[in-house]
Amino acid sequence: MNAIKETNFNFPGQTNFYRGKVRDVYTIKDQYLVMVATDRISAFDVVLPEAVPFKGQVLNQIAAGFLKSTDDIIPNWVINVPDPSVTIGRICEPFKVEMVIRGYLSGHAWREYFAGKRSICGVTMPDGLKENDALPQPIITPTTKAAVGHDEDISREEILAQGIVTEADYIELERYTLALFKRGTEIAAERDLILVDTKYEFGKADGKIFLIDEIHTPDSSRYFYQSGYQERQQKGEPQKQLSKEFVRQWLISHNFSGQEGQTVPNMTAEIVHSISERYIELYEHIAGNKFEKSKDVDIVNRIKKNIEEAILLLP
Repeated sequence: MNAIKETNFNFPGQTNFYRGKVRDVYTIKDQYLVMVATDRISAFDVVLPEAVPFKGQVLNQIAAGFLKSTDDIIPNWVINVPDPSVTIGRICEPFKVEMVIRGYLSGHAWREYFAGKRSICGVTMPDGLKENDALPQPIITPTTKAAVGHDEDISREEILAQGIVTEADYIELERYTLALFKRGTEIAAERDLILVDTKYEFGKADGKIFLIDEIHTPDSSRYFYQSGYQERQQKGEPQKQLSKEFVRQWLISHNFSGQEGQTVPNMTAEIVHSISERYIELYEHIAGNKFEKSKDVDIVNRIKKNIEEAILLLP
């Protein structure tokens, strides 16, 4: 199967290159980022050995759609999406916090709550909640953006006290975060989904705040199916999720959870195909339209050609 495991381009005006877990990022003229969403897949902070066809295209196209449908709320970093797997945008200076917002008590927030905490990132939560219950109102639980290691919870008060973000900017980040989550929630509801929690990253360019990175993808967000949500809550059953949790569960069932000494299980062609099909299913639920599989035999050359043409049009 034709999957993009890595790219090794050298474009006119290229001034830097960075290979992340799943994206290859090219800097052009120290002004623009060319972000290639490869088909690499990571779980438990480990890049798995096999690339998954169409996975990068799924995430890139979901993010592109949501960035376009929220640009009336806040300008974003995107200049052009010249290829299904590529986004080109302006370089922004990132804020050193990620704005995590939660509408439901799930994941990390539930684990903290279950352990007895009633304050997360300085936000107080009421007693008597169950896992996956709706919160009285969405809460913002920021994290630091760690250069090395894991991100850490941090409160609004700590962010301001440490001067990580100015108060004026932070007020704007909170306002944008709430507005984006409201829009994302409305779009999800139209598709019989619940946007449970997500994260937004922001940056600054020319003194102006921009939305950067991807938004509302199944890698950066948690979704529940709306149909049957209440019944499952009343019965104390797990919620039906739309995320890449199925990949983690497959790894766990094969005795891998990222711990030292563990070996990633063999990813057969059948497993890779099934993960690919699940990502396409995610796309069609979240984006609300049919996924178009590329028929190109040489995807890497297609990407190179489309990027080179797009670079010529940059100001």
